[in-house]
Amino acid sequence: MRFRPLNDRILVRRIEAEEKTAGGIIIPDTAKEKPQEGEVIAVGPGARDDSGKLVELDVKAGDRILFGKWSGTEIKLDGEELLIMKESDVMGVIESQTSAKKVA
Repeated sequence: MRFRPLNDRILVRRIEAEEKTAGGIIIPDTAKEKPQEGEVIAVGPGARDDSGKLVELDVKAGDRILFGKWSGTEIKLDGEELLIMKESDVMGVIESQTSAKKVA
């Protein structure tokens, strides 16, 4: 099934956190917090400004992002748990070292 978000909404897949701490302690499922990092799966066309002009989103499909703990609405699509959120809920985009070197 294909899904296309509307306006300035994005579809995000959570990236699962590590099951061990840095010290090697295994964290049980009941004590884990939901990860606040995800991968953008799909983006809407953008929002409209006051004059009606379409403003494109800063994030794009494939970006790794950080978002708030309670951001978005959880949905299930094709058996996979995903989030739909507005772009304003995104705190930032995580850029890899290789893409940062290309810019410099």
